[in-house]
Amino acid sequence: MIYKTEFRAMGSKMLVALDTPPARTPHRLDSVPQWFEAWEATLSRFRPESELSQLNQNAGEAHKVSSTLWEVFELSLEANRQSGGLVTPLVLDALVDAGYHTSFEQLATLPSDSSEGRPTPDVSQIKADTLQRTILLPPNAHLDFGGVAKGWAAHKAMQKLKLYGPALVDAGGDIAISGLQADGQPWPVGIIDPLIPDQNLFVLRLGRCGIATSGRDYRRWKQGEVWKHHIIDPRTGEPAETDVFSVTIIAPSAIEAEMAAKVILISGSQDGLDWLEARPSLAGLLILDDSRQLYSPNFEKYLWE
Repeated sequence: MIYKTEFRAMGSKMLVALDTPPARTPHRLDSVPQWFEAWEATLSRFRPESELSQLNQNAGEAHKVSSTLWEVFELSLEANRQSGGLVTPLVLDALVDAGYHTSFEQLATLPSDSSEGRPTPDVSQIKADTLQRTILLPPNAHLDFGGVAKGWAAHKAMQKLKLYGPALVDAGGDIAISGLQADGQPWPVGIIDPLIPDQNLFVLRLGRCGIATSGRDYRRWKQGEVWKHHIIDPRTGEPAETDVFSVTIIAPSAIEAEMAAKVILISGSQDGLDWLEARPSLAGLLILDDSRQLYSPNFEKYLWE
């Protein structure tokens, strides 16, 4: 039997599903919101008292961090490496310059800003000590884990829950699935049409994998007369100029899917699709500004017929 719980965390709607006998559940799901609250209290840049905020406030000094923050920090460096620097944790200052200085729910139209973007610092400027678990940020660089945190949290929660049965964790569109349902059937997962949000473009049939969507349709705001969005191109320090409106990626894990979706959106459709097709472990769907749909050859095998 599939049990579900929904709640809000990390600025997003969360959904958790666990396929398990009645005697073994429903209380297993009661702890999940507490897990996300603890992770958010550590990793949120919007909470002044969070561990991440404390680290950023102490830029220029070696700062000892918790195992949770260290794990996500190392993951962000790996995402930076795999993406060729397109998904970097050092985008906080660029996000603030673009107007994304508070949680999205509180953003309003901002006055125009005449300042020009600048490339984000390179992660090689960060000094990290694995044995001491300390991080020293250069004075001009601050961390934001928006590129990896939700995928990591979805994957972490799924790993905890799969001990009790097949599990699906949807952290605001970053989805981690432990495997097929108990009866051997795949999980149905809808891809929402970003241009018509109350409709699905496709329904996918998924087993053990991760899936993530990145787009310019939701987290966007107006600065003066210019629309801005939260996907920063580190090469310019500005919201990415791209013909990709939305991209959905299926990958071995939600962590990989989240990283890949951002790479493709930043790269644009031609370079992004080339990058995707060079990685056969990934499958993806791109929605362009002109409503065209592009997808990798192996995407069709996940479609529910």
